[in-house]
Amino acid sequence: MNTRIAIFFLATGLPMLGAAQTGQNYRCTNGDQVRRVEIVYVTGEAVPCEVHYFKDTEAPGAREIPWNAQSQTGYCETRAGELVANLRGWGWTCTATATAGPEVSDDTDALSAGGEP
Repeated sequence: MNTRIAIFFLATGLPMLGAAQTGQNYRCTNGDQVRRVEIVYVTGEAVPCEVHYFKDTEAPGAREIPWNAQSQTGYCETRAGELVANLRGWGWTCTATATAGPEVSDDTDALSAGGEP
């Protein structure tokens, strides 16, 4: 019996840990309206991070950053999860989407100007 309980916790807990490390993103719909919640890892590490919130149909291209963390690992994941839970509670249908990956700065100008990579 204890083995089955341990397997259950491993099966249900490990995907949550993986989502926290990869920055699960969500696309939420309610009728014709679309909203997105994304976690952005500024340096590709768990922190610093930002939660990005998009109201795609109401304000295309506009981005809100309701939360960010400089040193508290898991903060952005927790806050994004709470936002998605609130949206679901308000009647939105939210599905997980592929992560966008870490933001990478573009240093093309530095290269063409003779700067070091």
